Amino acid sequence: MVDDERWKARFRAARITLPRWARDVPSRSVHRSNATGTWEIYSWDRDTGAQRQVTDRPNGTWAGTIDPSGEWVWWFADTDGDEFGVWKRAPFHAPDENVPPESVPAVPELEPSYPSGLSLGRSGLAVIGRTTDAGNTIHLCRPAASPEVLYHHAEDAHVAGLSRDESLIAIGHSEHGDSRHMALRVLRADGSTVADLWDGPGKGVYGAGFAPVDGDARLLVNHERRGRDEILIWDPVAGTEREIVLDLPGDFGASWYPDGTALLVSHNHEARDELYRYDLSDGTLTRVDTPRGVIGGADVRPDGTVEFSWSSAAEPPVIRSTSGAVVLTPPGPGAPPSVPVEDVWVDGRAGRIHALVSKPDGDAPYPTVFDIHGGPTAQDDDSFVPSAAAWVDHGFAVVRVNYRGSTGYGSEWRDAIEGRVGLTELEDIKAVRDWAVSSGLADPARLVLTGGSWGGFLTLLGIGTQPDDWSVAVAAVPVADYVAAYADEMEGLQAFDRSLFGGSPSEVPERYRESSPITYVEAVRAPVLVLAGENDPRCPIRQIDNYLARLAELGHPHEMYRYDAGHGSLVVEERITQMAAEIGFARKHLGMS
Repeated sequence: MVDDERWKARFRAARITLPRWARDVPSRSVHRSNATGTWEIYSWDRDTGAQRQVTDRPNGTWAGTIDPSGEWVWWFADTDGDEFGVWKRAPFHAPDENVPPESVPAVPELEPSYPSGLSLGRSGLAVIGRTTDAGNTIHLCRPAASPEVLYHHAEDAHVAGLSRDESLIAIGHSEHGDSRHMALRVLRADGSTVADLWDGPGKGVYGAGFAPVDGDARLLVNHERRGRDEILIWDPVAGTEREIVLDLPGDFGASWYPDGTALLVSHNHEARDELYRYDLSDGTLTRVDTPRGVIGGADVRPDGTVEFSWSSAAEPPVIRSTSGAVVLTPPGPGAPPSVPVEDVWVDGRAGRIHALVSKPDGDAPYPTVFDIHGGPTAQDDDSFVPSAAAWVDHGFAVVRVNYRGSTGYGSEWRDAIEGRVGLTELEDIKAVRDWAVSSGLADPARLVLTGGSWGGFLTLLGIGTQPDDWSVAVAAVPVADYVAAYADEMEGLQAFDRSLFGGSPSEVPERYRESSPITYVEAVRAPVLVLAGENDPRCPIRQIDNYLARLAELGHPHEMYRYDAGHGSLVVEERITQMAAEIGFARKHLGMS
């Protein structure tokens, strides 16, 4: 008997993100929380302990930050999840602590757009990236002055950093035409170029923040010169580079210690994370003590302690400090734990494929859910996932595959899908599927293929190209008709698709046809549930309707769940409703109801 309240409690348990603080007033922080049942932005005064909800919108708020002075909380105001809007701001403190502060447009002269980066200075300067049909623009926005255009280009670009003294602005750009492997440029406030950094075709560089010290031009950069994510320090003024070479397997990211003398290094290997302190004076690498699992974010306080968000598949998230304290606890009861994951390695066409398996009580073979991650530049990991835990509670084994295209396994693995999109990933998913059946884990007559976003795309493509392998399909916010999706999607994703396919649908039509689920709709045998947001700019609704219309013409069993939001919902009860619909659909068509 399934305990409905247990799996729902994991969604309802209040959660918070890692608090980010004002660099000049570290007692003032902001975080995101779902404590009211909807994800919103909150301020937190560490001196008084006071927390205050800054935003309150029916469909929630996702992006927010605090300026270095600690005076203003900035947040992005879109319309019902469409990701198109303007930056607003509210004062950190207000006369009545019991009333949400009034938010106003941060830069009234800027028209709505898709956001493309934001960097704030302590003087009140804001560097704002915007994407519209006219291309990508980066604006300098000074207090009490009209915005100035610092940069504009038709290809994808974003704000990558603002130096502490506000004299240098870093931008990531793809003027070379490949937004999957970007270049860096550092500009002065007058728009003149200080220096450029690009490692050539197929090798991206990404800004990770200027040194937090006045007059320091050093920029932390992520690169992939040796076929994996690594870090270097670039001084665009002095024209110097220092690569940080670490003798550990896996990928790396980093951020600065507050005085600029060391780096907080994040190390990702085989779906789990570690933290290290790297001393820049002598190259000493010291491990920061964290439990085995996944670090959702980390930062260094002025006193040198590290605060980090941590979870594992079995244990819910917590915000911890290396001081030993729990930094901030959300209100209400915590989430019930789940089961740990097991690591599986399966031989595939291009090498070993890493998968994570969660098992329910009882004996195998189990009805099994292949839950395919989105991105595709993302990965499944050993973190707490309420949706995976819900499937396990209902008696399903859950298999999550880090197929080619996933991050965390090197550049070659991530880029292997280019030019043969979707079909490559499905080869790896099928290899793991066949292992799951032959090993006795999975019941071949009860296999559910599911996923959201890119995972939804792979779900629909999988049931069309591998129709004999799957019993039920559940696709959330998918790409279903790739040509129509390209026509309607946000501009940044069009650039991403051009880089992925090697051109637009008009330039390489056969590649889009071969990778589009609607091409194979007549071969589909599994019953299909599709969940989609009316305002989704990433996987727009029209192309999903095209696919569903073809299923209807063919008389194929399918259901549609539409909701009034964008690329997913920030409302807890809506997520529970969707999860119940997914599980109920699968159980009904597998004869488990």
